[in-house]
Amino acid sequence: MFGYRVPAPDEAMLISGGRRGLGGAPFRVVTGHGKFVLPVFRKVRFLTLSMCESEVVETCVTKQGIALHVRAVIAFKVGNDNESIINAGQRFLSDQDQMSVLTGRIFAGHLRAIIGSMTVEEIVTERQKLAAEVLDTSKTEMAKIGLIVDSLQIQSIDDGDTGYIDAMSAPHKAAIQRQAQIAQAQANQAAAEAEQEAARRQAEYARQTAVVKAEYSAEVDRAQAHAAQAGPLARAHAQQEVLAAQTELAQRQAKLRQQELVAEIVKPAEAEAERVRILAAAEAQRMKVQAEAAASYDRVALDRMLIDQLPLIVKEAAGGLSGANVNVLNGADGLGEIAAGLVAQGLTILDSVRQNLNGHGGQNHGERPEEGNGRLELRGPDGAKPDTDEKRPGDDSAAGDRPRPRTP
Repeated sequence: MFGYRVPAPDEAMLISGGRRGLGGAPFRVVTGHGKFVLPVFRKVRFLTLSMCESEVVETCVTKQGIALHVRAVIAFKVGNDNESIINAGQRFLSDQDQMSVLTGRIFAGHLRAIIGSMTVEEIVTERQKLAAEVLDTSKTEMAKIGLIVDSLQIQSIDDGDTGYIDAMSAPHKAAIQRQAQIAQAQANQAAAEAEQEAARRQAEYARQTAVVKAEYSAEVDRAQAHAAQAGPLARAHAQQEVLAAQTELAQRQAKLRQQELVAEIVKPAEAEAERVRILAAAEAQRMKVQAEAAASYDRVALDRMLIDQLPLIVKEAAGGLSGANVNVLNGADGLGEIAAGLVAQGLTILDSVRQNLNGHGGQNHGERPEEGNGRLELRGPDGAKPDTDEKRPGDDSAAGDRPRPRTP
């Protein structure tokens, strides 16, 4: 639209003519919006608000009297407030490039003043402090001309040919070099140790690999040997098991045969022996009972038999005298004595038989009993003794063919 003007975002529109601006300024300031400007009656000018740069290269003398070549860069701009814009517009609107020149000169003066109060060591080691002091001292002055400084950078400090800074830095350089050498030596040592460690690990790995290979080879050899021995060992184990089974079978057969022998021979023999012992005991008991019974019966029967046979014995004894030459010395008394002797001899025989049966006889078994007190003297017709001996009871010749009583 004709007569309507709009400033750029980084510009301030200054309208002169008509009423005055704020604070008695010769123009009005418009930023951020447009304004209708009456042609011919109003005049419009634009002031840049963008960032500007100024470079300062200055030779400054330090507190120690050493000349230093300092190079600095200042970043500045016109302030955004109306007062700064008015101050800058009144000073730089016709020639806005003068803002960089003037700013450089202002900072050069403050830089010389501040460096003159510091030593080289402070300047070199505390550049940020130097920049802060320059900004503080120039802030008021820069505000008067409507400018604000965003930053100040000290780019380089050089002492020329004096070599002071180099000399000052020599100990540090030596220390740094020493530290660098130490660091290098440490790095070399670390590298050597790393190489040794790597070599040791490689050797250890090689050793372990060799051990594993040897173990694997030994295991393979053992497996092959075991496989080669498996057949004979299996056959040997099988034979051993067969022998063990045969041995066990033989032991069982021997035990069974032993049991059979015990059942066939020992048990029957023991039973037979027991039977014989029982029969023998029974027979002995029977014979004892029979003997006791026989002894009791024989005594009664023998006594009765002898009593029954006594007259026969006397008769036989008397018969033996029938053909003998008997001399009776005492007449009738002598004849009575002979008869009495015969009877007494028969009684003596009877008593001897009893004693032999009872086992109380004074003579040994088989001895003949002694004759009684009566004596018979038998003689023949010629006065000689007859050859016939005296027949004793119990003698077969005396008994003749007469039967003997049996023991029940």
